[in-house]
Amino acid sequence: MAQKCRYSIIIPMYNEEAVIEETYRRLKKVMGSTGESYELLFVNDGSVDQSAQMIRDYARWDESVKLIDFARNFGHQIAITAGMDYAAGDAVVIIDADLQDPPELILDMIAKWEEGYEVVYARRTRRSGETRFKKWSASLFYRVLRASTDTDIPVDTGDFRLIDRKVCDEMKRLPEKNRFVRGLVSWVGFRQTAIEYERDERLAGETKYPLKRMLKLSLDGITSFSHKPLKLAGYVGAVLSIGGFIYMLSVIASAIFTDSTIKGWPSMVSIMLIFNGFILIMLGILGEYVGRIYDETKARPLYIVRDVYQVESQSSQSRLTGRVAHHD
Repeated sequence: MAQKCRYSIIIPMYNEEAVIEETYRRLKKVMGSTGESYELLFVNDGSVDQSAQMIRDYARWDESVKLIDFARNFGHQIAITAGMDYAAGDAVVIIDADLQDPPELILDMIAKWEEGYEVVYARRTRRSGETRFKKWSASLFYRVLRASTDTDIPVDTGDFRLIDRKVCDEMKRLPEKNRFVRGLVSWVGFRQTAIEYERDERLAGETKYPLKRMLKLSLDGITSFSHKPLKLAGYVGAVLSIGGFIYMLSVIASAIFTDSTIKGWPSMVSIMLIFNGFILIMLGILGEYVGRIYDETKARPLYIVRDVYQVESQSSQSRLTGRVAHHD
């Protein structure tokens, strides 16, 4: 059983060897200044570089460091989930390893938590080092998501946040496979507040969220918290049906009351393309929901852990432990 501590810091990582040393240094400095017990939970999401080995080396002599080493890449949101499963702190902080989110802000989160807030999330006021398209698409996604769901999911926020032990325990009860953690944290409720900050550029390395992964995360967020895209089929279908009926009446009236020759091929092709395109789009939306239902029914574990590395104090000696586990 994990030893209780005051703070648990979850750091998901995927091929982050270029920044791990600085991330470790800054986190140690920040958490050491609290004067409280803490643990640094590095979750290796199938890295193929030296990220896991570097954390393993730290864990050999630093008992605050724990490495949760996945058997393969399961995804960023699953890595965060694994960190919550293993976290033992009264307060749990989620922060990425790339240092775009400043570790020093954790102290402000702790101050808010000590005021009685159970969730403290960081809201970005500026995003440095990102393209205009990335900023625009992210802004659009959060606003579409907020308009599509009854859950109050804050805009311009990521996974960088502090959650209370009670919130962490409730999150562990949520079983869905295609996870959108920041949305789930909003869904469970409790007293929540924001602190604002300017997001920095990556210290080194490349983004682990290219367009393909961003699109998947967006779909996970929208389909997990809204069924309005399914209702869209009925609304658009009704509009197109009414439009088609009006167009049919105009064609009949033109044939009866005028001598003009109706050239039906272009108009017929246009209508077919519009309707067929709409049908394919709706089938795609239905497929997204059905695919997620299929994922849930398979009941596979969320992740599989190859090993857990940590140093445990035992009668003034230390030993390295490792185990294999999987979690639903």
